[in-house]
Amino acid sequence: MRAHYLQHVPFEGLGSIETWLQTAGYEITSTQFYESVDLPRVEEIDFLVVMGGPMSVNDEKGYPWFVDEKEFIRSVIESGKRTLGICLGAQLIANAMGGEVFQNSVKEIGWFPVQAVASSNNAVFKFPKEAVVFHWHGETFNLPSMAIQIAKSEGCKNQAFQIGNSVIGLQFHLETKPDSAQAIVANCRDELVTGEYIQTERDILSATEEQYRTINNLMSEILDYLHKSG
Repeated sequence: MRAHYLQHVPFEGLGSIETWLQTAGYEITSTQFYESVDLPRVEEIDFLVVMGGPMSVNDEKGYPWFVDEKEFIRSVIESGKRTLGICLGAQLIANAMGGEVFQNSVKEIGWFPVQAVASSNNAVFKFPKEAVVFHWHGETFNLPSMAIQIAKSEGCKNQAFQIGNSVIGLQFHLETKPDSAQAIVANCRDELVTGEYIQTERDILSATEEQYRTINNLMSEILDYLHKSG
């Protein structure tokens, strides 16, 4: 089995996802768009992971490779392969599948709760009733017509969605580890302004080991779910 991930900036890597993929026996390959725009053939991969980044999916002029990336994501999803999107990655999935991406009314940066959204479809992934997770986003999206909302928050309606049994998009970061939190703070510190859902650098980096363990375990549950769906 081969897992391929799409990385947009050096400081937003796989985090805890890498450990899960290695344990599950996946060969791991990547396209790092800040170095190369080469993409594999869809039939060569079994699992696609689309990572985050500070750019907007609408800025195809500034990031022309977004055009090919969205087409690749759409082809992977239409082929029925497992696909996971994180933050920008979720926005790319939504946009590739027909959803509109736009500025949210507020930015969410730091540790804030999300709530599960009940669904009549018993096959969808079940979030905990509430979980405190790590956020770093200012944009949001309309759900594609075939998507089911599975998580929300006070600051942002569409926090997580699912398409079929093999595609999940998350606005938030469950893969974050202490070193990756430090990296995103170091590279995006200018966004830490006063806001209702923006924590200080000190608050962000004072998260406990248990907080990281909780989100990483939830990330593993989602990966287990997608792995079994294939």
